[in-house]
Amino acid sequence: MNITILLRSVLAVFAMFVFQLANAAELELTPTRVSEHVWFFQGESGMASSKNKGFMSNAGFVVTEDQVVVFDALGSVPLGEAMIRAIGNITRLPIKLVVISHYHADHFYGLQAFKALGAEVWAHQNSKSYLSAPVAQERLAQRRQDLFPWVDESTRLIAPDRTLAAGTRFKRGGIDFEIIDVHGSHADDDIMLLVKSDEVLFAGDLFFSGRIPFVGDANTGHWLLALDKMLDSNPRVVIPGHGNASSDPRPDMEMTKGYLQYLRAQMGRAVKNMQTFDEAYDVTDWSKYQSMPAFDSANRLNAYGVFIDMESSSLSGLE
Repeated sequence: MNITILLRSVLAVFAMFVFQLANAAELELTPTRVSEHVWFFQGESGMASSKNKGFMSNAGFVVTEDQVVVFDALGSVPLGEAMIRAIGNITRLPIKLVVISHYHADHFYGLQAFKALGAEVWAHQNSKSYLSAPVAQERLAQRRQDLFPWVDESTRLIAPDRTLAAGTRFKRGGIDFEIIDVHGSHADDDIMLLVKSDEVLFAGDLFFSGRIPFVGDANTGHWLLALDKMLDSNPRVVIPGHGNASSDPRPDMEMTKGYLQYLRAQMGRAVKNMQTFDEAYDVTDWSKYQSMPAFDSANRLNAYGVFIDMESSSLSGLE
């Protein structure tokens, strides 16, 4: 290659890198207020990409009398920093606690920014199993490639300072909170956070609004039970892990619930009829869901995960 052309290519890449870093520093988020004490940040629809800066999940915060409690940290350090700046526009109270719904990349990669402030991090005890498994580093490497420069070599995985088992009630700045344990549903370490005084529930990824859920290797049977448990706390507002906040959670929950039930019915029938996954997927009518955000990127993976799970359950029943 001509040295001039090579030099121009290097300079172009460098210029793009500097441009993206500058944009990262100027990234702005605008929170939506849902109650007296609670705000949330709503990510875009669809899957994480460099184009949307990885901002495709929700996070929120609660302003108490003397401190701020944050729920989830979004999917990159720049997004975490943007959260901090936006919270600072609402209140000058210190951010003391961050509760993580589950250790999926789009919900906790921003923790690094909050730890720099000295905030404490709480998560389910199963989060440590994820962090110690090879998949955590594999996922980080994939995100560094797909979401550069929002996720880069300086991004670190932050472990919780306190791990939680079963339900936990606590009080901060005059506000009563309850952590609801729903682990083993969407992820091995799922928790929800109820802001009791405001009757607001941060549901994490138990509830998706307006888009196809990400199922992966979730236990959809447990997930369906957890959706019912979500309503046991009688929340006035539910903030999902993705999509719009809901002031009428029962009917809004039906999309997630109906989708999971449909996956289980179709893939369960295929397993019973001893079809291959490709055969089952091709003959299934996906028309109800195929126009929804994230269908193209998530649906086939979701169906495959449910197929494998139900196939495994079927084989276990024969033993």
